[in-house]
Amino acid sequence: MSDEEKFGLCPLDAAYAACRAIARREAKNFYYAFVALPKPRRDAICAIYAFMRLADDLADDERFTREQRRKNLEAWMLDWHGVCKSGGSANAVFMAVRDAVDRFQIPLSLLDELVAGVTMDLDSADDSREPDTYATFADLYHYCYLVASVVGLVTIRIFGYSDKRAEKLAEETGIAFQLTNILRDVAEDAARNRIYLPLEDLKAHQVSVDSLIDHATGAPPSEHERALFAEIAQRAENFYRSADALLPLIDRESRPALRVLVSIYHELLKRIEQANYDVFSQRASVPTTQKLSILAGGMARMGLMRLLPGRK
Repeated sequence: MSDEEKFGLCPLDAAYAACRAIARREAKNFYYAFVALPKPRRDAICAIYAFMRLADDLADDERFTREQRRKNLEAWMLDWHGVCKSGGSANAVFMAVRDAVDRFQIPLSLLDELVAGVTMDLDSADDSREPDTYATFADLYHYCYLVASVVGLVTIRIFGYSDKRAEKLAEETGIAFQLTNILRDVAEDAARNRIYLPLEDLKAHQVSVDSLIDHATGAPPSEHERALFAEIAQRAENFYRSADALLPLIDRESRPALRVLVSIYHELLKRIEQANYDVFSQRASVPTTQKLSILAGGMARMGLMRLLPGRK
């Protein structure tokens, strides 16, 4: 039985509990940052994450053809838009997200963009043997914007901010996170016939799509491939500077959570760099002990913030 079915037509507290359960189970990096938030903001973030997770699951459900997955997502979004109009739902995630949208004034268009990004992975036909690719970095940036920057734009509305500069910085922080994910998952994506690294960059570094797909066997990267990955990592490093600039623009009580999230993702990129960009032999990750250490620092900062005068 799904979390939504288990709660049925449920009170709001139970709806948020269902979202927290999804986030705790699935959000391996994000959840450590969620914990460092005050409860109302934490609940809202968990609701948004659960919405995002369910959309991803529908898009990735390989029991169905890509065309059927598109239809499933369309039907799911039709239900969601109905909830936006009526305000009531038996779907726990929709109920919690609807409340979070109202409480934190989140534009519904951002959630539509988020699902549009998820749908981009379903654009090619089921019988296509050509890998999914992006021609230029501008094309990849658009994809990263939809699947990651939009999440950042939703998140800062829950975190709280008053300076409009925060929006562009949140967009670029999302790009940093997604480029980190793309580097970490090169082998896994290649095994699924997906190459997210821009073709113009592959050409510049004399790397072929076929060679990346062949590396799904776990062979170490060539020097050309390492140079390619290093260039992508440097782009991500440049975007992480936006995260540093974003931090002081966020409401004070939310800053520890943002710091935890950025620290975990940036540490993941550093581990890829320290492995000399060998993303084929082993999937990079941040050990749980280190995540807990980062979280402990965030919790300590959150306690300090509550003692300081002024909340913004």
